[in-house]
Amino acid sequence: MKVAILTFDGFNELDSFVALGLINRLHALGWKAEITSPAAQVRSMNGVTVQAQQPLEFANEADVVLFGSGIHSRAIAADGALLDRLRLDPVRQLIGGQCSGTLLMARLGLLADMPACTDSTTKPWVVEAGVRVLEEPFHARGPIATAGGCLASQYLAAWVMARGAGLEAARGALHYVAPVGEKDGYVERLLGVVKPFLPTD
Repeated sequence: MKVAILTFDGFNELDSFVALGLINRLHALGWKAEITSPAAQVRSMNGVTVQAQQPLEFANEADVVLFGSGIHSRAIAADGALLDRLRLDPVRQLIGGQCSGTLLMARLGLLADMPACTDSTTKPWVVEAGVRVLEEPFHARGPIATAGGCLASQYLAAWVMARGAGLEAARGALHYVAPVGEKDGYVERLLGVVKPFLPTD
């Protein structure tokens, strides 16, 4: 499974790196999550510069695409030339957005009439884009998901892993990184948030 973690200038480290680290726990199953950016290097909101592992167009061929958030998301959402480089297809891809990444998904028409999650700063812009915002950490419909709040990135990653590799594989990956002494309860609580949004067949 090829996973594109869309990471733009001004990105939030928690969104991109938590998803990257968790999903790559499935590397033994052939999964590979990579920082995917419109430039060779991007700088985070806290001044961390990272080298892109894949160009933005990698998202068009990936099996999973996750939109991270950042302090420049509103400007990115208004950059038609940049967004035109993305040709995503929910019929064959799992697509998720974190906080202001939800705004980018809305601009690309990926949310349709689906309600979505985002952070409090981005909420007015997502509402302005015609999307109903939920006061929840995670929501999904079919192959589309959104999460709100930086640490809700764990829910987005868990959903992706459970959808693509199954609950037991997701549980194993999450158990490895969960806090010592809290592992079982932590993992079950986390998966309990995403289970209602997983296919039942």
